Amino acid sequence: MINVAIIYHSGYGHTERLAQSVAVGVRDGGAEAGLFRATELATPQSEHWTTLKAADALIFGAPTYMGAASAEFKKFADTSSHVWANHDWKDKLAAGFTNSGSVAGDKSSTLNQMFILASQHGMIWVPPAFKPGFSKSSQEYDTAINRTGFYTGVGTQSLDDHGPDQSPNAADLETGRRLGERVAVVAHRWTGAQAA
Repeated sequence: MINVAIIYHSGYGHTERLAQSVAVGVRDGGAEAGLFRATELATPQSEHWTTLKAADALIFGAPTYMGAASAEFKKFADTSSHVWANHDWKDKLAAGFTNSGSVAGDKSSTLNQMFILASQHGMIWVPPAFKPGFSKSSQEYDTAINRTGFYTGVGTQSLDDHGPDQSPNAADLETGRRLGERVAVVAHRWTGAQAA
């Protein structure tokens, strides 16, 4: 069975909801999904590092704060240097998602941080591979898949005055679900495993 680990930080619960949707997609794609908070991986002694080493793919998630990934996610990334030293994640698949209060909010910077982290580890990046959903006047912004139009990873929006029970909206959560499903499907192809 393909195993996909989703490592994320969520400051207010919005990114956690997105991570949960990504996990649903991974399962829909016939793989097992494990959710790990970045704060649980803040030290090399965490027992979860062994689980990540055994995973076929890692999906990174973090809110975008002040134009970059949250400090908690960055601490996880920096702590992963002990994994880098042994090339434990080399040739694993990787993908990423982020959330912020505005439509753009420099989310590309956060996704690029995740891409560079994966590249430092010698991982293979899996982009969402779906077109932006709000590029024609006939499309509704609030219901469009990939409405924010990111290609490197998934970027969603949570309005500042909405709690995690309201934002990200259903279309953004579905966009995250589709990313998870895509990573699972690609992982089956990459490893030669059959989907469950």
